[in-house]
Amino acid sequence: MNNFEFCNPVKIVFGKGMIARLSALIPQGSRVLLLYGGGSIKKNGVYDQVTNALDGYTVSEFSGIEANPHYETCMEAVTLVREEKINFILAVGGGSVVDAAKFIAAAVPFEGDPWDILCQGAPIQQVLPIGAVITLAATGSEMNERAVITRVSLGEKLNFASPKVFPQFAVLDPEVTYSLPARQVANGVVDSFIHVIEQYLTYPVDAKVQDRFAESLMQVIVEEGRKVLKEPDNYAVRANLMWAAANALNGWIGQGVPQDWTSHRMGYALTAQFGLDHAQTLAVILPGVMRYMQKEKQEKILRLGAVVFGITEGTVDQRVEDTLGACEAFFQEMGLPTRLSDYGIKVSDLDKLVEQVKQKNWHLSEHAHIDWQVAREILSLRL
Repeated sequence: MNNFEFCNPVKIVFGKGMIARLSALIPQGSRVLLLYGGGSIKKNGVYDQVTNALDGYTVSEFSGIEANPHYETCMEAVTLVREEKINFILAVGGGSVVDAAKFIAAAVPFEGDPWDILCQGAPIQQVLPIGAVITLAATGSEMNERAVITRVSLGEKLNFASPKVFPQFAVLDPEVTYSLPARQVANGVVDSFIHVIEQYLTYPVDAKVQDRFAESLMQVIVEEGRKVLKEPDNYAVRANLMWAAANALNGWIGQGVPQDWTSHRMGYALTAQFGLDHAQTLAVILPGVMRYMQKEKQEKILRLGAVVFGITEGTVDQRVEDTLGACEAFFQEMGLPTRLSDYGIKVSDLDKLVEQVKQKNWHLSEHAHIDWQVAREILSLRL
């Protein structure tokens, strides 16, 4: 196991009716920005629960955060926060709203061009405090220090990380996910699963706690993911998926182990240029990464197949192939296409899709050997 230092300061408030706890979580007298997306929270009762809990606070609202939050939209919110002298940001929604809140919280006091936070990794000295009410189990952003933002005008999607943007708290009420469209639920299941995969599917370093934790999370996500579309009002299923999503990317399973975020990095271009949902990009690219790196990842692929999918018979090569097939079949079972051609993307689009990898001189994978040329080769496997 590799050396590590770890701290996760996020307070989790989990269960039915817990949105009412907001008044005990946000300091009295705060000037709150209520940040949310397209307005679905006004249809499913979450908005009313939140505003009732915020009675007595000075609240400003900003809606319209996109599924992949736009830099341009976030900067409009930054202007509002500065004008209204807001001192607390409450994100109500899924991971995209939380990501936007993190960037806004960092951009408001930032001295200089906030784009530098994303494109140059400029250090963040101070931020506004953040809280979250989660309405979609997917990204785990409510319990980590990372965010991804898209700048539409440049066609770029970039991430940043800082321990200063950990939310102070996150309210997780599984009941608020009942009204989600099936597509968003499926996306969340696949997103959570692949978050675990990219911290697990590398090479062994004898980190038994992390490996077993990751395997149990994947088992739960696959088991409950297969149920949730058939039983959308099953509280136990929703609760397990919501907690699994938070644990998938709160840092615990990634400590002391090599990680491979190739699928995420390569997927940014598919979202920025073709508008694919984040989970859709992962469902397309991960099978290609696994196939291209099957020799380097063989030991973990075999264990993934045995523990998560019950694949224990056959030669090593056959078990590897069956495990790759089982992952792709699971994504398809959740309703996510797994080929670029399913989205109308052609071989002539590949150069554009790897341009960011080329321009940023990224070298991806746990071995840092996937450059833009290899990335193109991986994408060609997914046509």
